[in-house]
Amino acid sequence: MRRPLALLAGALLVGVLATPAPAADGDGGFTIKDPRIKESSGLAASHLHPGIYWTHNDSDDGPYLYAVDSRTGRTVATVTLSGIGRPRDVEAISIGPGNEIYVGDIGDNLGGTWSHVWIYRLPEPKALRDQTVRATQYTVTYANGPRDAESLVVHPRTGRVYIIDKKEDGGHLFEGPPRLSASGTNVFRPIAPVDLWATDAAFSPDGRRLAVRGYFGGIAYDFDGGRIRRTGQLNVPLQAQGESVTYSADGTKLLYGSEGADSPVEVRDAPGASASESPSPDGSSASGGGILGGAGSLGTVAVAAAVVAAALLGLRRLGRRR
Repeated sequence: MRRPLALLAGALLVGVLATPAPAADGDGGFTIKDPRIKESSGLAASHLHPGIYWTHNDSDDGPYLYAVDSRTGRTVATVTLSGIGRPRDVEAISIGPGNEIYVGDIGDNLGGTWSHVWIYRLPEPKALRDQTVRATQYTVTYANGPRDAESLVVHPRTGRVYIIDKKEDGGHLFEGPPRLSASGTNVFRPIAPVDLWATDAAFSPDGRRLAVRGYFGGIAYDFDGGRIRRTGQLNVPLQAQGESVTYSADGTKLLYGSEGADSPVEVRDAPGASASESPSPDGSSASGGGILGGAGSLGTVAVAAAVVAAALLGLRRLGRRR
């Protein structure tokens, strides 16, 4: 959840780019209206309940998951996880084979303080009602030492779990063991670089595409057995604190969420879903949105970029003086 420069930059961009990002055709997204959800940091489309999205709060809110109806933005079920310790910094959620929900308690705001982090697994409830569900807890370490991370994805075919660490100058895709063990430590190993300050990621329903988002942009990858190939940029909407992404259940859309009270979830066409959004060979979005998500004209984007660059440079210089 550590983002001192991103918060200021996001606020500046929101002020400069006053024109809202366009909604995807036929779907304008929704607003999370539950006052308890103030730090939505993960998002996953339900496998069992059409139009329902699972989310959770950041940090140590408690062992809770919320089922939000995208038609109304209201919470229709609250799930309390049992059988686990107290969550420390929950940052991600993903649904794997067999309708199993995986929750990533993988954040480390101090960038490598915790010797281990955790993943929780539980079955997606068949009924949407407030209930307590027993979860399995897995201990996770990294082959090259502790680190901060906010992105966890489960491959929809194999069930293998992957984590992307969060580094301002780019991180790595880490691969877990073929099957997680609840009795031992699960070591995740780096297998590919990810050129982004990643805040969340999502697999397409067929497992062939991987979407990785950051605060101000995103990258589309092809995925093949742990090998990734960059295919272009994602049309990420401008959000004050964008920390979540998921594919729609049918794989045609990407939904992007943000932290904050009454936080918006915005919808964009997924890469390959339509000609207007397919990544072009040079790695840019064919829609012309680019890394800032298509908000505003080229002139406005240039002004925004200059403002943000100046702010970030000033903060870095201030930090050095300290």
